[in-house]
Amino acid sequence: MNLFTSVETSKISPQLDYHDVLLLMGSCFATEIGERLQETKLRCQINPFGVLYNPMSIASSLRLLLENKFPTEDDFIFHEGCWHSLSFHGDFSAPTKEGLWDNIRHSLVACRDSLKQTTCLFITFGSAYVYEWRETGKVVANCHKLPEKLFNRRRLPIGEIVDTYKSLLQAIWQVNPAMRVLFTVSPIRHIRDGLHENQLSKATLLLSSDQLKQLFPDKILYYPAYELLMDELRDYRFYADDLVHPSRMAVEFIWQRFSEACFTPDTLMTMKSVKEIKNMMEHRPLHPESEDYARFLQQIVLKIEALSEKYPYFDFDKEKESCLTKLNRLR
Repeated sequence: MNLFTSVETSKISPQLDYHDVLLLMGSCFATEIGERLQETKLRCQINPFGVLYNPMSIASSLRLLLENKFPTEDDFIFHEGCWHSLSFHGDFSAPTKEGLWDNIRHSLVACRDSLKQTTCLFITFGSAYVYEWRETGKVVANCHKLPEKLFNRRRLPIGEIVDTYKSLLQAIWQVNPAMRVLFTVSPIRHIRDGLHENQLSKATLLLSSDQLKQLFPDKILYYPAYELLMDELRDYRFYADDLVHPSRMAVEFIWQRFSEACFTPDTLMTMKSVKEIKNMMEHRPLHPESEDYARFLQQIVLKIEALSEKYPYFDFDKEKESCLTKLNRLR
């Protein structure tokens, strides 16, 4: 007897491995997955503009990366003691305009060539509702708690999303023809919009993603993160206390299914080895002066050296230095 409806998560082809370079853009769910990718030492950049929810803001950010441009000062606004950019998340805001510029430059310079190097771009749509700055009609990435009267709010039509991404992705593929794009729709509900409007929003995003996949079937992939939480994990025990965000257990479940679908068996084994090292580093010994603990530290160093030989770009410097320091103290 089946007690739940299983969501099919077919393996993508070709699957990803440690030679791939990944860029994740979109909602906070993209950040959740991206942090797990970084923990396993995969080469990826996460939300260089901060968390973005709507397709237009994500597209505008990708366009800036593609054209290697910075936002103009017309994009800056001072509110409640801080300078903000209408193209960036509030994480970039600062008490001074110079501080805001520094935060923006640091992030964009770090990912200046990201679209040229990226082999797979992950885009996670969160909401089809946008807020347009009334002065210019620009879709903002974040309202920064400014008064609502300064914005027009509307739900994007499917055609506008599809047309925007059709031209954008074609421009990106001219620079990087081999790059694939994986779309997901965030399972996080935007209940401030109302439950019915949230469903309309998610449906818009799902249909937009599907139309884009049909237009470019060889280059666009879709992963059903939204469906996994809504259908397979259909229970409030898989939500956080706010009953909106997925719980840690739910995110871990989706991450496991995502890994199995997207990565090669050899990559999954390497991920397991990286996690073992991380768990070993977090171990707190009962007898830190013992020979057993010294052998334990030596095992960590050997594991690090073996992985670093296979993947020279793995950064285990801090972990290895910590182990060697402890070993020197024991000698």
